[in-house]
Amino acid sequence: MSHTPHELAEEFPDHVEQMSALKQSDAHFAKLFDSYHEVNRAVHRAETNVEPIDSFAETDLRKQRGALKDEIWSYLQK
Repeated sequence: MSHTPHELAEEFPDHVEQMSALKQSDAHFAKLFDSYHEVNRAVHRAETNVEPIDSFAETDLRKQRGALKDEIWSYLQK
Protein backbone atom coordinates (compact mmCIF):
# COMPACT_ATOMS: atom_id res chain seq x y z
CA MET A 1 0.00 0.00 0.00
CA SER A 2 1.40 3.35 -1.04
CA HIS A 3 1.07 6.34 1.24
CA THR A 4 1.89 8.75 -1.56
CA PRO A 5 -0.93 11.07 -2.60
CA HIS A 6 -2.11 10.40 -6.16
CA GLU A 7 -2.21 13.97 -7.47
CA LEU A 8 -3.70 14.38 -10.94
CA ALA A 9 -0.69 16.35 -12.16
CA GLU A 10 1.46 13.32 -11.32
CA GLU A 11 -1.06 10.83 -12.69
CA PHE A 12 -1.45 12.67 -16.02
CA PRO A 13 1.70 14.82 -16.40
CA ASP A 14 1.19 15.29 -20.15
CA HIS A 15 -2.26 16.77 -19.57
CA VAL A 16 -1.62 19.42 -16.89
CA GLU A 17 -2.34 22.35 -19.24
CA GLN A 18 -5.43 20.63 -20.63
CA MET A 19 -6.76 20.00 -17.10
CA SER A 20 -6.16 23.62 -16.18
CA ALA A 21 -8.04 24.82 -19.25
CA LEU A 22 -10.91 22.39 -18.65
CA LYS A 23 -11.24 23.53 -15.02
CA GLN A 24 -11.81 27.06 -16.34
CA SER A 25 -14.11 26.21 -19.24
CA ASP A 26 -16.12 23.17 -18.13
CA ALA A 27 -18.08 23.26 -14.86
CA HIS A 28 -18.60 19.48 -14.83
CA PHE A 29 -14.88 18.82 -15.25
CA ALA A 30 -14.10 21.34 -12.50
CA LYS A 31 -16.49 19.48 -10.17
CA LEU A 32 -14.89 16.12 -11.07
CA PHE A 33 -11.44 17.60 -10.48
CA ASP A 34 -12.41 19.01 -7.07
CA SER A 35 -14.18 15.79 -6.07
CA TYR A 36 -11.11 13.75 -7.01
CA HIS A 37 -8.88 15.92 -4.85
CA GLU A 38 -11.31 15.75 -1.92
CA VAL A 39 -11.50 11.95 -2.07
CA ASN A 40 -7.76 11.67 -2.70
CA ARG A 41 -7.00 13.73 0.42
CA ALA A 42 -9.40 11.55 2.46
CA VAL A 43 -7.64 8.39 1.22
CA HIS A 44 -4.24 9.84 2.07
CA ARG A 45 -5.39 10.88 5.56
CA ALA A 46 -6.76 7.36 6.12
CA GLU A 47 -3.60 5.66 4.83
CA THR A 48 -1.36 7.74 7.07
CA ASN A 49 -3.68 7.34 10.10
CA VAL A 50 -4.21 11.08 10.38
CA GLU A 51 -7.92 10.23 10.26
CA PRO A 52 -8.14 6.45 10.70
CA ILE A 53 -11.19 4.70 9.25
CA ASP A 54 -12.13 1.04 8.92
CA SER A 55 -10.77 -0.92 5.98
CA PHE A 56 -14.15 -1.15 4.23
CA ALA A 57 -14.56 2.64 4.24
CA GLU A 58 -10.98 3.08 3.02
CA THR A 59 -11.57 0.59 0.20
CA ASP A 60 -14.75 2.45 -0.76
CA LEU A 61 -12.82 5.73 -0.90
CA ARG A 62 -10.19 4.13 -3.13
CA LYS A 63 -12.93 2.87 -5.46
CA GLN A 64 -14.44 6.36 -5.60
CA ARG A 65 -11.02 7.83 -6.40
CA GLY A 66 -10.51 5.27 -9.17
CA ALA A 67 -13.91 5.97 -10.70
CA LEU A 68 -13.28 9.72 -10.65
CA LYS A 69 -9.83 9.22 -12.17
CA ASP A 70 -11.36 7.08 -14.95
CA GLU A 71 -13.96 9.74 -15.69
CA ILE A 72 -11.32 12.47 -15.74
CA TRP A 73 -9.18 10.34 -18.09
CA SER A 74 -12.21 9.99 -20.40
CA TYR A 75 -12.54 13.75 -20.50
CA LEU A 76 -8.86 14.16 -21.33
CA GLN A 77 -9.16 11.72 -24.23
CA LYS A 78 -11.92 13.74 -25.97
